[in-house]
Amino acid sequence: MGAIYTLGIDVGSTASKCVMLKDGKEIVAKSLVDFGAGTSGPKRAIDEVIEKSGLSKDELDYVLATGYGRNSIDFIDKQMSELSCHAKGASFIFPDVQTVIDIGGQDVKVLRIENGAMTNFQMNDKCAAGTGRFLDVMAKVLEVKVSDLAYLSSLSTQRIAISSTCTVFAESEVISQLAKGTDKCDIINGIHYSVANRVVGLANRVGVRDKVVMTGGVAQNGGVVKALEEQLGRTIYTSPITQYVGALGAALFGYEKCSK
Repeated sequence: MGAIYTLGIDVGSTASKCVMLKDGKEIVAKSLVDFGAGTSGPKRAIDEVIEKSGLSKDELDYVLATGYGRNSIDFIDKQMSELSCHAKGASFIFPDVQTVIDIGGQDVKVLRIENGAMTNFQMNDKCAAGTGRFLDVMAKVLEVKVSDLAYLSSLSTQRIAISSTCTVFAESEVISQLAKGTDKCDIINGIHYSVANRVVGLANRVGVRDKVVMTGGVAQNGGVVKALEEQLGRTIYTSPITQYVGALGAALFGYEKCSK
């Protein structure tokens, strides 16, 4: 019997991630395109993975879609909730994970994991506060790159409280701090702790247990990770591949479908 190739595509609100697996174990190729649902992002992410793998679409045994825009993919075998896929993918990377904190472009999810399966969750998808979108808005107001937020935050010498949980009001607070001459690095640090406060509220409703893993694009922001670690009193584990957990979980579920 030949190798089984499965493809998982996670179509988020702001980005599309794709992972191809061989025999449910080996990551053959992956891609991340900064365009999400309603754009050409999903197709571009899939095309990029297929090109990297050297295979053709006809050689794929199963394609499973997840995420905010999973309904927009037209040649899939199945679609599945991003909650289940995130739990599956995070458990593949960190087998002993018990809590997953996922901060995406437009929502925040906290999952309780037991034996690789989700047993409870809380989700904030009603407001941009605490999400990647919130950080994008704050970076524009401060006239800095999103990719520089973590470094600039590390230069902070004092904590500035950004108390508003609404993106619009938080933006006004930041503008007010700038008008006072407050150092941008201190403001950014305050923004990171504001995000952490928002997430910790969700996490406490689920009940945080070790091992805690953070996923999503914001997991690459060390300033937010540090703020969360301090407020939760726990080490938070992450890696570059945790951005792909949804797509990875989708590919793993696809393999299970093929193996039955």
